[in-house]
Amino acid sequence: MAPARRDCSGWEMFLPTGCLLLSVLLFHPALTKVCNDRTKHGQDNSWFTRDGENLPIMVLMPMNESALMSSISQGIEPAVQLAIQHIRESGKYSFSLITKIYDTECDNAKGLRAFFDAICYGPKHLMIFGGVCPSVTSIIAESLEGWNLVQLSFAATTPVLADKKKYPNFFRTVPSDNAVNPAVVKFLNYYNWSRVGTLTQDVQRFSEVRNDLTNELEKANIEIADTESFSNDPCGNVKKLKDNDVRIIIGQFDENLASRVFCCAYNLNMFGSKYQWIIPGWYQGNWWEQANNTNCTTKKLLTAMEGYISVDFEPLSARQIKGISGRTPKEYEREYSRELQQKGVEASKFHGFAYDGIWVIAKTLTRVMELLRIKQRQNMYHNFTVDDREVGKMVLDVMNETNFFGVTGQVMFRNGERMGTIKFNQFQEGQEVKVGEYNAIADVLDLINNSIRFQGVEPPKDRTFVRLQRRHINVPLYSILSTITILGMLMAGAFLFFNIKNRNHRLIKMSSPYMNNLIILGGMLSYASIFLFGLDGGFVSDKEFETLCTVRTWILIVGYTTAFGAMFAKTWRVHAIFKNVKMKKKIIKDQKLLIIVGGMLLIDLCILICWQIVDPLRRTVEEYSLEADPQGRDIAIRPFLEHCENTHMTIWLGIVYAYKGLLMLFGCFLAWETRNVSIPALNDSKYIGMSVYNVGIMCIIGAAVSFLTRDQPNVQFCIVALVIIFCSTITLCLVFVPKLITMRTNPDAATQNRRLKFTQNQKKEDSKTSTSVTSVNQANTSRLDGLQTDNHRLRMRITELDKELEEVTMQLQDTPEKTPYIKQNHYSDANNILSIRNFTDGKDGEKSILKNHLEQKPQAQWGSMDPSRINRGPLEDINSPEHIQRRLSLQLPILHHAYLPSIGGVDASCTSPNGSPGSSPRHRHMPPSYRVMVSGL
Repeated sequence: MAPARRDCSGWEMFLPTGCLLLSVLLFHPALTKVCNDRTKHGQDNSWFTRDGENLPIMVLMPMNESALMSSISQGIEPAVQLAIQHIRESGKYSFSLITKIYDTECDNAKGLRAFFDAICYGPKHLMIFGGVCPSVTSIIAESLEGWNLVQLSFAATTPVLADKKKYPNFFRTVPSDNAVNPAVVKFLNYYNWSRVGTLTQDVQRFSEVRNDLTNELEKANIEIADTESFSNDPCGNVKKLKDNDVRIIIGQFDENLASRVFCCAYNLNMFGSKYQWIIPGWYQGNWWEQANNTNCTTKKLLTAMEGYISVDFEPLSARQIKGISGRTPKEYEREYSRELQQKGVEASKFHGFAYDGIWVIAKTLTRVMELLRIKQRQNMYHNFTVDDREVGKMVLDVMNETNFFGVTGQVMFRNGERMGTIKFNQFQEGQEVKVGEYNAIADVLDLINNSIRFQGVEPPKDRTFVRLQRRHINVPLYSILSTITILGMLMAGAFLFFNIKNRNHRLIKMSSPYMNNLIILGGMLSYASIFLFGLDGGFVSDKEFETLCTVRTWILIVGYTTAFGAMFAKTWRVHAIFKNVKMKKKIIKDQKLLIIVGGMLLIDLCILICWQIVDPLRRTVEEYSLEADPQGRDIAIRPFLEHCENTHMTIWLGIVYAYKGLLMLFGCFLAWETRNVSIPALNDSKYIGMSVYNVGIMCIIGAAVSFLTRDQPNVQFCIVALVIIFCSTITLCLVFVPKLITMRTNPDAATQNRRLKFTQNQKKEDSKTSTSVTSVNQANTSRLDGLQTDNHRLRMRITELDKELEEVTMQLQDTPEKTPYIKQNHYSDANNILSIRNFTDGKDGEKSILKNHLEQKPQAQWGSMDPSRINRGPLEDINSPEHIQRRLSLQLPILHHAYLPSIGGVDASCTSPNGSPGSSPRHRHMPPSYRVMVSGL
């Protein structure tokens, strides 16, 4: 017989005494020879040829009450005796099983000693039954191949024994601890849990289960979010599980540390509807009371434990059908309970596996005897013998073919491992309730309907499900601001209608209606951008959103430049005219202003086109930290916000802001330079200054607040929209409301500030361009003020002369004078009179104006003359001193009154402050004078 190999790994590596005994037992040649001689003494291998033979079975388990796990053995012995009795009573077996119990005391050295005594001094055992303590069982099982023995365990669940290379002759009727892993995976798949975490006690038994579970989870594509192991204090590891958002926690620890785990879970609030704990199900009853060594009360532990799922093998089958013994599991359980009462021992949860194990041995030996007898008949003419090695191999083969229904369910082996039934229990209101089972043979999970009670309305989620939620602009807010924007656009449309309708009126014509139209157009473009700023991914697709980013940027920039560019171009024209120091006539047409605005827009287009080609705006998504669901659901909200950005956003914005800032500074400069020009029809500098001030302040505040509130789209949109609405509205109102008021209250007020006389050629040019004005040097202001004083004094004099003129007119109606003579001497007398009054003070322009006026033919008549008086001959002496004096007193006031309008005095249609001489026929026929407006500098 070949000696067994020595391996002190595993449990025995910490047990030098056991390992030493094993080495002595296996490798001491003399001792091995003595044991072999003794076991063969008085026995042969013909045991299979006789019926009624007593076949000895070696039983290894701790029987000493002081030994660890001895309570298991005490509850096992009644089940073993009951199984032997039922085998004998069945009458189907031609032998009797004799069990010889050897006390291992759950100690490696004593266990090996008991095994050595059984081999050397006991009967020749055909099989070994038992093995409770993992360390002792693993040491003995490793040596079975050298003794040609097969061991069948009913209580050794350690996963280490599943290694068939190391323990080829080891079988067990109880499922190993690893057998629960496929059941756990099946349970996870049932509830679609694909993300779990593990919490393992740092012990080899649990580490082996965790390693096998990891392989099973990887095969099932279930993510292991976190793997934690601990030795004494699990609270730090439990907190890591929470930090990693682990909701489904699979624990591997004994009941002594389970209370600490759940105490930590209670303190960390890791219980309830959001969490599911899955732990081993082999704990003792009421373990939380016996093993509570924490600072948590029992009530707190029960609160944290509520709803946990425990997984363990099924001790007795739930299927009430008769098995190999002819009894149902319930019937067997009643008989077993009677045996326990008679012997006064406690039940063991392994009793069913021990009962089925005896039946496995009986069926195996029966089958081996049949095979040996067949071989004996085939070799009846030869001396047939069989050695222990051959018998041991036959036992192994037959064991692997085992398949029958026992009290624990279907009994069969796969590589020496029991394919049993795994049960699921749930802790409900202080007790464990069975909620389902898993059949390993059929790979079927069967859950009892409506038995599982989750803490919430639905099973817990395997993770914090994150629902992306777009931070969008509220529809009511968008509607309100859109309504205000529409009202602003209607106002702009009304201004446009007013401007077009009154474009030929002097007040509107002198304020450049084309530029006014551009201002309105820019304002309407700015208004339109508000509608685009309020649209996000909730209204348009991602691709359309990127297009929207570009369009709204272009519209706002072009609208701003159009409005303020036209306004500043108007101001530049006023500045160019009234700051003309050479006092030359300066004509600036609207076409030139349009070219200026076009140049500004061309710069904008160059910037925008380069921006679009080099670094276009893209849709970017910014995600924010998780938020709790406001409706209390087991989900988390991750807000996200869409932005229009590009790689070098800061650079491009800096270019745009710099250009717009320079444009605004230029406008401020022009407004300041023309602040003293007081012709409302021409000069908007006051209102431009107010507009630039308000727009500048609002833009700075709006840009800063918009940047600070970029994660709050409602606030940001509200700020941007209100800034655009305010800037556009205030600009349009400052430009057009004063014109509306002037047109309504005093249409000619804009032309009554100062008056000069235009030439006829200048009037033609004004009708063509509507913008040509005569520049006046500010240095002549004092002289013009003096003329204004003279004008007022002369008006008062005219009033006095008008009264005298009326009296003379009444007298002339009765005086027989020759009208031709009056006409003939009219100009000569007027020149003599005017030569003594020099109102021009040496001013050549005014002399030329007077000369032109006097050279005109008089258009006013003194009245309708009687034809008889016109045809009367020079019979009377009309050159007498009396008649000459009367004519001079009459003609002088008339010519004086006609001359004053030519120097800026009252015009021919002027009314006196005291009377109404204009109503006189003679005043009504006076020749009209040509006038010109001057600035009120």
